Amino acid sequence: MNNSFRFLRRASFAGALMFATGAAVAAPPKGGYLAKPAVQQFIDQMVADHGFDRTKLKSLFANADYRQSIVDSMNRPAESLPWYRYRGIFLTAKRTTGGVDFWRGHAKTLARAEKAYGVPPAIVTAIIGVESYYGGNKGDYPVIDALATLSFDYPPRADFFRRELTQYLLLAREQHFDPAEVTGSYAGAMGAPQFIASSYRHYAVDFDGDGKSNLWNDWPDIIGSIAHYFARNGWQRNGDIVVPAKPKAGASPTSIKPGKTVTAAKLREAGFAFSDKIDGDSRVALVALEGNDGKQYWVALHNFGVIETYNHSPLYAMAVYQLAQAIAQERHADK
Repeated sequence: MNNSFRFLRRASFAGALMFATGAAVAAPPKGGYLAKPAVQQFIDQMVADHGFDRTKLKSLFANADYRQSIVDSMNRPAESLPWYRYRGIFLTAKRTTGGVDFWRGHAKTLARAEKAYGVPPAIVTAIIGVESYYGGNKGDYPVIDALATLSFDYPPRADFFRRELTQYLLLAREQHFDPAEVTGSYAGAMGAPQFIASSYRHYAVDFDGDGKSNLWNDWPDIIGSIAHYFARNGWQRNGDIVVPAKPKAGASPTSIKPGKTVTAAKLREAGFAFSDKIDGDSRVALVALEGNDGKQYWVALHNFGVIETYNHSPLYAMAVYQLAQAIAQERHADK
């Protein structure tokens, strides 16, 4: 078993942006985003720091629209749901069967990605299944609208999204696409793996050797980029992810804070029983989920934390893990 565990707190993907703040914001004044002083300052910075054409940027922001539905979605993320409801979104027979079909259709590429980066095909497949339903739902918000709205009209995360806006414009220039035409999620994530711009620039790979990294419809690039992302964020080849735990009679589950990294020995001392294959000095974290019949407890290991870097939620990581398990089980049963 793994003897290390870490939760890497990197804002990498759209799903990671789950901040239920209820913040009040105001729509931009007439004239679009170009009329906002903060946008003017941003344009000045992009021209000075990155050599962008001022006229083109002014045109881009003059046509960018505020989207109240984006703010509403940020304030009510799916990850705020209890586990028994969240699980039902992703753990369905249709999504599992779709994953088996996807794996079957891309088996060679998934195997090559596993060889290169150590990430199992079931995990890569499950990520695509959760993020975009195997490429069928990449998002229909104009990315420029999403990033403008969140950069200049969503104060709780404005600094983060302004950095992503910078990354997006740099990405558009590098990839030679019109930043006004690309669509994605309400948080500006793009393509089948739902990479935000900084993740696209840092982790996307040209896995089929055609000279570019295309995360919209080039499946080798999509598969390779997800596996590369996980490898770069510390994925341990053949490492464990999560195991079930059960409080012993008379145990006090509240003595261990869910998500806090502790040793397996300390978790056992607190009264939790789980696989004895996990060494006492292994770094783990307790995961507590709200099931239909009460609390469910799990022991998260290192690779669970790596999944959480894709979306900073134990619900998300558990959904990916359980979907991957279901896909693998059904695929092996078909063989």
